[in-house]
Amino acid sequence: MSTLAQLSHGLALAVTPLNLGLAALGSFLGTLIGALPGLGPINGVAILLPIAYAIKLPAASALILLAAVYYGCEYGGRISAILLNVPGDAGAIMTGLDGHPLALKGMAGPALSLSGWSSFVGAIVAFLGIVALGPLLARWALLFGPAEYFALMVFAFACLTSMVGRNPVKTLLGGCLGLALATVGVDAGTGVYRYTFDDVHLSDGIPFLVVVIGLFSVSEILMLLEQTAAGQAMMRVSGRLLFTLAEMRATWWTTLRASVTGFLIGVLPGTGASIASAVSYMTEKRLLDREGTFGKGDLRGLAAPEAANNAAAGGALVPMLTLGVPGSGTTAILLGALTLYDIQPGPLLFTQQPDLVWSLIASMLIANVMLLVMNLPLVGIFVRLLRIPYWLLVPGIAAISFIGVYSVHGTTFDLLLMTGLGVLAWVLRKFDVPLAPVILGFVLGDIMEQELRRALSISGGDWRILVHSPVSIALWALATGMAFAPALLRRLRGRP
Repeated sequence: MSTLAQLSHGLALAVTPLNLGLAALGSFLGTLIGALPGLGPINGVAILLPIAYAIKLPAASALILLAAVYYGCEYGGRISAILLNVPGDAGAIMTGLDGHPLALKGMAGPALSLSGWSSFVGAIVAFLGIVALGPLLARWALLFGPAEYFALMVFAFACLTSMVGRNPVKTLLGGCLGLALATVGVDAGTGVYRYTFDDVHLSDGIPFLVVVIGLFSVSEILMLLEQTAAGQAMMRVSGRLLFTLAEMRATWWTTLRASVTGFLIGVLPGTGASIASAVSYMTEKRLLDREGTFGKGDLRGLAAPEAANNAAAGGALVPMLTLGVPGSGTTAILLGALTLYDIQPGPLLFTQQPDLVWSLIASMLIANVMLLVMNLPLVGIFVRLLRIPYWLLVPGIAAISFIGVYSVHGTTFDLLLMTGLGVLAWVLRKFDVPLAPVILGFVLGDIMEQELRRALSISGGDWRILVHSPVSIALWALATGMAFAPALLRRLRGRP
């Protein structure tokens, strides 16, 4: 049976009343869960998995529900990032860099609607990529070993040069601070405790959720309190709620490029939407930011990470379905759902369970259409959050943030650590130190260290393994170009 015939059969299964209703329910719940800081797609899917199994949903229907929650969370994360500068999940961190400044300018409606459109385009690119290139991309992902992943992380760090602007020292400081936070905890290779100060709560490292909520949510609360004390007026909201065709045209190629980049990064196991959105944002900044508008409310800086993180979410399904290897934390839970139903993931899944695979792929298209139709009319309701007075908004953000952090481990230590990081982030913001390099250094630092250790262990300590394959050599060349291109371009233009 041809791919098109299989997709048509899967589409017929996905539009049955049960599966269609589950896709709508999952999309709605995912949007709500994603908008709440601290929950995100991993927690959303994990919460619903035992419920879906307990009510004895068929395997295909359960996966359709959980996958719809996954996509919905990627959409929902942008809401709090744009309106409150509090990312709903890791993939929305880069969205707030330009999304929140747009909200401050009174363009919250166009920002929300354009981000929803960009998310939809990214998801459709991922859908087409899975249908056309899934097995081929799975074989390509197998070319990435520890040395190639380390080179990929170096390339991501090299992209930081696009965020330097006029403050290279402050950007470097932020990246180093993120790397330092990533080293806290037990060294997985030697078992040595690093920077734990004999506190058992730090033995497993600093939880990612604590860092994200502390850096963005708590610091934003302090900024809002400062503005309230200074008598600053609330954000103004323009009457326009939807983006224009001119704005769509201005961001179209950015959205397409970021979608392709996000999908390809999402295919690589262990990368995820946060890395895809960061690389796509910084690449577009490098290509397009000639006026220095990125980070100040540029629509292209909003469209790029939103398209990339949704494309990466779809791309993460490729290694899960074709290799039985989770492409992200959320797909690891989806993989667990397959094993819960006694279904063996891997290369034989397409031949042994074609109905399940193709109905899941078809539901990806259906769920994203539902999300677009659902999210655009709700923009007006979302924007009304900006009309809430600060004296009521600040306690609400604080309550949601503290509950989200406490629900993970149930310890007050995490709350104290989150508050301390928030105060530190507030001080950094007062000195104009960007927070994006901090979170990027924290996310990539742990992965980078692990892959370097694995590569050197495989080679017996020979560093030449890092430049042994054509893939790693290409990534090192790209990283070198990213790092030195700005200085070279300035010299060619005759600038100091």
